[in-house]
Amino acid sequence: MGTRSRDNKTARRVTARRLGVLLGTLGLTAPLTVAIGGAAEAAPACTTRTGPYQREAETFLGRVADGEQSPADCKAIQDFQTSHRITPNIGFAGPLTWAAMRDEIARRNPNADGKCPVNKGRVACVDLTHQLSWIQDGKAVKFGPVPVRTGRAGYETRTGSKKIYWRSVNHWSTIYKVRMPYAQFFDGGQAFHAIEGSVWSPPGSHGCVNMRIGDAKSYWSLLGNGDNVFVYGRKPGT
Repeated sequence: MGTRSRDNKTARRVTARRLGVLLGTLGLTAPLTVAIGGAAEAAPACTTRTGPYQREAETFLGRVADGEQSPADCKAIQDFQTSHRITPNIGFAGPLTWAAMRDEIARRNPNADGKCPVNKGRVACVDLTHQLSWIQDGKAVKFGPVPVRTGRAGYETRTGSKKIYWRSVNHWSTIYKVRMPYAQFFDGGQAFHAIEGSVWSPPGSHGCVNMRIGDAKSYWSLLGNGDNVFVYGRKPGT
């Protein structure tokens, strides 16, 4: 074997190690296989253990819901975990995996549980449990659902039936000294509004319903003063 070939293999091993360190630092896992100019690395071994949410996971994945782990069940659960960056991705149907599956169900039919009223005409629904919001008219979803960030512990977004009472397109918070673009207030200073950072960043807002800029603009165009808002559920950790 020539010197150049040995050097190339050494470089590939170093690159793979660096990628592993980077993913670990970010709290992520590599995909099922990682190929860096050579042979792919195998996925983690699939577990034979039956998880506490085995039957629910099987139902979600369209498999026979017998509540017993099988190699095919494990592979299907593992693929879901890998695509959603759930660790460890070993095919165990635990609470985190089932929570992610529930969120997917909620996104497909956000008002499946009927908790947001369908007899108020147009209403902006806020599901604190799943950190989702959407606009519906009767039973028809007109926009969303979209991810939101609601109040942190001690600053919880208040639940119940509300109405939008004031709107400010370029609002500035004199309390927290931050921009609140496309602010639509519905409950004593709590409002829908865009934020510059990520809506997935912890620990949460000071009570407002934070949104991505595009979603906040859509809410601005679809809602107005007097429109209904309904907030329900409980944000995890509050």
